[in-house]
Amino acid sequence: MAQQVDQGAQPGREEGGPGVGPVQPRRYLVRTFGCQMNEHDSERIAGLLQADGMVPADSPEEADVVVLNTCCIRENADNRLYGNLGQLRALKRTRPGLQIAVGGCLAQKDRDVVMERAPWVDVVFGTHNVGHAAALLERARKAGPVVEILEAAATEAEEFPSALPARRELAFAAWVTIQVGCDNHCAFCIVPAVRGREISRPFAEVCREVEGLAAQGMVEVTLLGQNVNSYGRDLALAARRQPDWRAHPYLTGEEWASAPTPRPRPLFADLLRAVARTEGIQRVRFTSPHPKDLRPETIEAMATEKAVCPHLHLPLQSGSDRVLAAMRRGYTSQRYLERLAAARAGVPDLAVTTDIIVAFPGETEEDFEQTLEVAAEAEYDSAYTFIFSPRPGTEAAGRAEAFVPAEVAADRFERLRRVVERSALRKHQARVGRVEEVLVEGPAKKGGPGLFSGRTRQNKLVHLQAESMRAGAVVEARIEGAAPHFLRGKLERTVAEPRHRVLIPVVPA
Repeated sequence: MAQQVDQGAQPGREEGGPGVGPVQPRRYLVRTFGCQMNEHDSERIAGLLQADGMVPADSPEEADVVVLNTCCIRENADNRLYGNLGQLRALKRTRPGLQIAVGGCLAQKDRDVVMERAPWVDVVFGTHNVGHAAALLERARKAGPVVEILEAAATEAEEFPSALPARRELAFAAWVTIQVGCDNHCAFCIVPAVRGREISRPFAEVCREVEGLAAQGMVEVTLLGQNVNSYGRDLALAARRQPDWRAHPYLTGEEWASAPTPRPRPLFADLLRAVARTEGIQRVRFTSPHPKDLRPETIEAMATEKAVCPHLHLPLQSGSDRVLAAMRRGYTSQRYLERLAAARAGVPDLAVTTDIIVAFPGETEEDFEQTLEVAAEAEYDSAYTFIFSPRPGTEAAGRAEAFVPAEVAADRFERLRRVVERSALRKHQARVGRVEEVLVEGPAKKGGPGLFSGRTRQNKLVHLQAESMRAGAVVEARIEGAAPHFLRGKLERTVAEPRHRVLIPVVPA
């Protein structure tokens, strides 16, 4: 079901006339708030706008179209959106032809609120109709502001934005959507409401996209999903409903076909192997897995497939079993640590990162102490730590009487940060003196000229001093210094030059 609002005409950019000269293409800017799924959607939005004849702009002041692609996992995403919309309102007063669009998870959740709080917005679209972005902007130019929110994807292209054209931010690394939606319904998470049910992308289609990326010179791919290691569960269940399901390629192995109550085989490990064996692909990453679904065959694939990077992001969320149950996470702290130990035992030199939420409703000091204990025992390489943010529409948001006072939450957050950074620094100091393989990403964001950044196979950020380095090059660097969040290295040698082609823009005379 779509919701649509038309509120009068909105002037567009002048397109010239007889004797005026060539028409200048409209310029667009896409800003992203949120996770890798949002970033990947933004690449598709940019690809659609370019396919519609637009060209990128460097700033809102230069743009004719500004698209804000939103997240709604945490409250600060709301604040950032409306802060940006306030700035764009002033810009639109001076340039009435500027079009502003809001898409993504927050738009899906707050479809009417966006227009109420920011009536100067031209287009609001949700997570299920990314593919309509260019068409909606054109409709708004002719007929005025439009809100279109689909409750579910109408076509496969809308389920999986990877079927749409993309303007990749990096020429050597790419995200690949393998799954959308989530069936877990954690008490703090709004994702199932805004992304829908869990749907796996067809196995062969994912492999074809990766092959195409390798042919373009990409050397690294990251498989994306809300819960990647449950990938294929729905595909296998669908196959099982067929009369000849026992012969289906998704259900290989005698142990499945001969069991008294056969179960469909999970597919993520199979997909991981297939992608890792794609010619030209040197690094394969994935995010994010759910601890309850981390299976031995996934660990085995990580250990035996050379291209699969030894990095596991395994969200803990809390070290208290009482809080984990209230969160509806489906595991205990002991079970989590057992699976973490199995992964470390199976994958040499594995780096582990995590997510932890502080001050979930009802969290006591004892609960938090248990989180500190598990975090210390887990010895993470790094962690994304958050103070609980109530999201309307989630179970946890309805427990206002159990919210932890802000000053207590801030104190716990700081204590957790110290524990995490201690282990991160120890992990990094242990790498000093080693020679690491680094995929160069480009000039460092800070540090001045001659400083470049890249990542190791463990996804550790390394800063290197050099006269020049091309993004996408693979180099070896000797690690000379360590900090909690990055490493410092010295270039030893270049292992491989970038594989991707560099496109030189042609300016018509």
